[in-house]
Amino acid sequence: MSAFTYCPRCAAPLTEQTHGDRPRPACPAEGCGFVHWDNPVPVVAAIVEHPDGVLLVRNKGWPEKWFGLVTGFLEKGEAPEEGVLREVEEELGLRAELGDFVGLYPFHQANQLVMAWHVRAAGPVVIGDELAAYKAIPVSKLRPWPFATGDAVRDWLARRAG
Repeated sequence: MSAFTYCPRCAAPLTEQTHGDRPRPACPAEGCGFVHWDNPVPVVAAIVEHPDGVLLVRNKGWPEKWFGLVTGFLEKGEAPEEGVLREVEEELGLRAELGDFVGLYPFHQANQLVMAWHVRAAGPVVIGDELAAYKAIPVSKLRPWPFATGDAVRDWLARRAG
C-alpha cells in the first residue's frame, strides 16, 4: 500500500481494489473514482564531465562515503534535456553543455525512472543547498555502483571504451 491513506478528492479512507490487473489503493466512495496508480516519478541524472574529472555529489543526509550523480525531479512543463542542465546549475553552480543521452534506468526502490545524460561543464564548482559535498573522479578511476545511476555510469564507460 502506498503512503496514501485517504482519498485526496473526497477524504474517504482508501481500500485496496484491483485496477489494471493489480491491487491499488482506490476510493470506495460512490461517484469519486480516485485510483492511486503510483506510477514511477521521472528523474533526470547527469554524468558531469569536468576538467577535474567526473563530478559526483553527496546529498545532505546521505552517509559520509556515498556519492552519486547529479539528479533531480523533472519539473512540470520542462523538457528532460532542460531539467538535467537546470539540476547541474542548481547543484554545482555550473552551466553545462548537453552531451549524449545515456539511457533510461528504473530505480524501483524509490519508484523512479531515471533519464541519464552525459554533460560537459567547466569552471569553479559552487555546491547548492541540497549538497553536503562533491568530488572529482578521473574517468580512468570511475567505477559504477550496482543500481540506477550506477547502471548509467556503467553504460557510459562502456561506450567510451568501445
